[in-house]
Amino acid sequence: MKRYIISITLLFSLVFLATEALCAKPAKSKKEDQTAEAIDAKWLKANYAKAEYMIPMRDGVKLYTAVFAPKDKRAKHPVLFTRTPYGCHPYGKKQLDRLLAEIYENYLRAGYILVFQDVRGRYMSEGDFVNVRPWAEGGVDESTDAYDSVEWLLRKIKNHNHRVGFYGCSYDGFYAIMAAASAHPAIKAVSPQAPVFDWFVGDDFHHNGAFALMDAVSFLPNFGLATREKPSAERAVFESLVKGRSWDFYMNNRISDITSQLSGRVPFWDDMVNHPDYDAWWQSRSARKAVESLQRGEVPMLLVGGMYDAEDSYGTWTAYHTMRKVNPDSDCRLVVGPWSHGAWRGNGAANSLGDVTFSEDSLSVFYRDEVEFPFFEKFLRDSGDGGVSEAGRLIFFGGENCWREMDDWRASGDTIQTLYLAEEGVLSKDKPYFADSYSSYTSDPKNPIPYYHNVDGARAAEYMVASQSFLQGRDDVLEFVSAPLEEDVTVAGAIKAHLFASISSTDADFVVKVIDVGPEGEYEMLVRGDILRGRYRKSLADPVAFTPEKIEEVTISLVDVAHTFMAGHRIKVQVQSSWFPLFDMNPQQFINPYKAGASDFISCQVKIFHDSQHSSRVELPIMQ
Repeated sequence: MKRYIISITLLFSLVFLATEALCAKPAKSKKEDQTAEAIDAKWLKANYAKAEYMIPMRDGVKLYTAVFAPKDKRAKHPVLFTRTPYGCHPYGKKQLDRLLAEIYENYLRAGYILVFQDVRGRYMSEGDFVNVRPWAEGGVDESTDAYDSVEWLLRKIKNHNHRVGFYGCSYDGFYAIMAAASAHPAIKAVSPQAPVFDWFVGDDFHHNGAFALMDAVSFLPNFGLATREKPSAERAVFESLVKGRSWDFYMNNRISDITSQLSGRVPFWDDMVNHPDYDAWWQSRSARKAVESLQRGEVPMLLVGGMYDAEDSYGTWTAYHTMRKVNPDSDCRLVVGPWSHGAWRGNGAANSLGDVTFSEDSLSVFYRDEVEFPFFEKFLRDSGDGGVSEAGRLIFFGGENCWREMDDWRASGDTIQTLYLAEEGVLSKDKPYFADSYSSYTSDPKNPIPYYHNVDGARAAEYMVASQSFLQGRDDVLEFVSAPLEEDVTVAGAIKAHLFASISSTDADFVVKVIDVGPEGEYEMLVRGDILRGRYRKSLADPVAFTPEKIEEVTISLVDVAHTFMAGHRIKVQVQSSWFPLFDMNPQQFINPYKAGASDFISCQVKIFHDSQHSSRVELPIMQ
């Protein structure tokens, strides 16, 4: 494993020269950048032409596809393809501006053929749209649409080199996975970035069965509307339901109230509330089967994600682990930086989040020039070494703020260090010896615990690294703190929490947060946190009620993380039963939370045990 301390300047020079380089050539100098002709509307008009097609699928549905091709006919050009539900604006053969907004200059200067397609049922494409359309072996799905599109394009367009790459971020990352699963022989490289993997288990709309309320309300009214009458370049939206302060709206409106306000205008919302458990309907919408099918073919893959991605961090890690499990010998590269959702593709430097700065230099430039572009150059044009090596996993470790290039990434680190919750808020390496010991709090739906210090607007991406000191003084948040660390502790993988709990009702949520406390206690950075709806403690598919006051083990596996707790810092664990309105309030009864009215929400006393027989603990995967 190689370790690269930021600054990025060193990454571009001395460190890479001293080790096996991650890229074929150094980044351009400032002088070279100044002499390069600026890519603007005039340059695009001189160098690129746009064509628009309606490509027929095997079932007769036609999909709108925009193709931007270099005017240079002397060379054979690779094809880079994105399928999206978000529209291919601006439409029209003379409209080239999408390239300025969506495409890195590297690809334009290198003369890639760039293709964008509206997925079926969206914008200018025909057919019916289905959110995370199920994988349908032998039928029509997103993989067959990708296959048919590539097959048609390679026959229609000229001057291509018979090599196609796919990439996409977030929902588009799901479509990139489906393109890989199509097994078209011309698809030579795929980069799913923060891909949607499973909307019930860990991405976007649910975490372990708890409903991601803020994201669902903000996302669906703009995206999940009823079937349109005909294809259109216009986006069909309606005004947001949230008026005024977000906190006030969510406190005054339960999910059942929101369902009534939507009045059937968002069919997918109705589908979600009609499928409260991880049943066959949800399971069919997981990308797992598509990823598992990749063992039948070999396509190099570059998985990209943000360590602090509030939407789809689960998707990146789970796609990687699934791929490595079904095909250990596959060329599956993994890059995870200190980024929020899609920040590596944004216009900013992607080197900070909220109050935390990870680098003085641009990590988005680093990603573009040293990771993504070299990957596609290698497999679509046999140029360079592909950026991150075939066996490489390039992971950014918070705390120490450095990149580490690793031979592999395991979900469990090298060893497991167990830290026990103990009396008086202590987090200890020693197992408790008391015969009877617990900490307790009352979870009150009328006074839920805010997920962030500012809940007035849309969900804040920076909550993923925010200081948790704003919760000090609340008696419904348990805190357990270690002694100052004598040496650095590097966590690499999925932290697991084992809570022995009893509750006074029949259901409750459990939130576990692992926090890095600075040496003076001035900043308590959230390293990783997650939630489990208690009824799913045994199975997401088969919920089970609690027996009041009966002690049960509740296990929560947090999404993979890479973080070094530096010497002198302390590790803090917080346990609570609401994270509002990031996630909906549990009525704390074993009833359907999507149908519950205001009177159904009751208070619940929660006890977390830390005695010799019921040793609540967290397990940290430690990298030596």
